[in-house]
Amino acid sequence: MTAKDQGPAERAAVPPRAEWPEVGKRSEGGVVLTDVVLATFRLNARLMEAAQGLAANGGITAAWWQVLGGVLDEPRSVADAGRIMGVSRQAVQRIADLLVERGLAEYRPNPAHRRAKLLACTEAGYWAIRQISLAQGPWTTELAKAVDVDDLRTTLSTLQTLITKLEEA
Repeated sequence: MTAKDQGPAERAAVPPRAEWPEVGKRSEGGVVLTDVVLATFRLNARLMEAAQGLAANGGITAAWWQVLGGVLDEPRSVADAGRIMGVSRQAVQRIADLLVERGLAEYRPNPAHRRAKLLACTEAGYWAIRQISLAQGPWTTELAKAVDVDDLRTTLSTLQTLITKLEEA
């Protein structure tokens, strides 16, 4: 039986607080990074709300938009699209099947792998993305006015560095 299968009574008892290990002192960088992580969680929630509204312009959801975005430039396997997006193959597979069912994407043969078909955007999928882009452009332009472009570049570079470090772990 795994811990996941166990009920509360079967899990290890929580020791009294007096017996809890001490939390080590964190560096200034560690404290600031924690604040960055928490702000990123909040930013992600607001961006997902905005993405849902923007995606509605194309008649799709934010999750569908994300998966279509992973195959706009070229067909990819579901696993490759997931790696680009930073999500599991299984999560992409569920959405890919819905996109194919609705005619926004299609599966194509993969010359490199017989079983792992390639997911490709259809004209209907490109049209949905174009409709979203018509709303997204003005939205990002307006939002970007609130932040200096050099600060945005620094933020992007910092986020990319953190992503790389986390993916190496």
